[in-house]
Amino acid sequence: MTTPIVTAAILAIGDELLSGRTKDKNIGHLADVLLLSGIDLKEVRIVADEEEAIVEALNALRGRYTYVFTSGGIGPTHDDITADAVSKAFGLPCEHDAEAMRLLGEMYAQRGMEFTEARQRMARMPRGARHIANPVSTAPGFVVENVYVMAGVPQVFQAMVNNILPELSGGAKMLSRALPCPYGEGDIGMLLGAIQKAHPDTSIGSYPKYDGQRFSTELVVRARDAETLDAAAAAISAMIRDLDAARATGNPGPEA
Repeated sequence: MTTPIVTAAILAIGDELLSGRTKDKNIGHLADVLLLSGIDLKEVRIVADEEEAIVEALNALRGRYTYVFTSGGIGPTHDDITADAVSKAFGLPCEHDAEAMRLLGEMYAQRGMEFTEARQRMARMPRGARHIANPVSTAPGFVVENVYVMAGVPQVFQAMVNNILPELSGGAKMLSRALPCPYGEGDIGMLLGAIQKAHPDTSIGSYPKYDGQRFSTELVVRARDAETLDAAAAAISAMIRDLDAARATGNPGPEA
């Protein structure tokens, strides 16, 4: 039985990400988690706190991938408009969720703090949405169909991710192998392209390095089964041996 391929996209929301005031930590964390779960991250978008931009991006992504994960824009301030945008994308009313209101009301009461109208905004979500538990600061994220809406604060985001992982259906896990290559990309570009073409079920990444004296490259082969991975890795090893032999005979080729 063939293991299905499961795909995902991340939609990071916030003016502060685009201005550089906040350095995103959530994309890298979720990418690592998805890789280990056998879910292929195919696309990442960052959009401003603008309802139409969020709606447009969300509608494009949710029909294209198995899962869409969002971060940011579900706090208490006026520019936290993700709940409104998600509601609009799905054609649902955005309203104060009764259970979210109860959880937040109890939390603020325990802290001796007023449950203000601004704080009540964190209980708003599309009608019928499921909660994503928030063990850090109580205010829940939410799920609508294949869209998982989570906080932007990294500590809260990571806690929410931990809570949704058990319900995600993983696909065939990607295997990978790194192969050091003592030649620059200018030496191997054409040869590596031919290997990639001959092994279409693999993904071959080329990562150049320079130590101050010479170029080298780390080659990373990815595939979903060991046999396919081994075949491509063997072809790359043979390429390196052939280049070694050519260099030994005085035909070093270009350096780049």
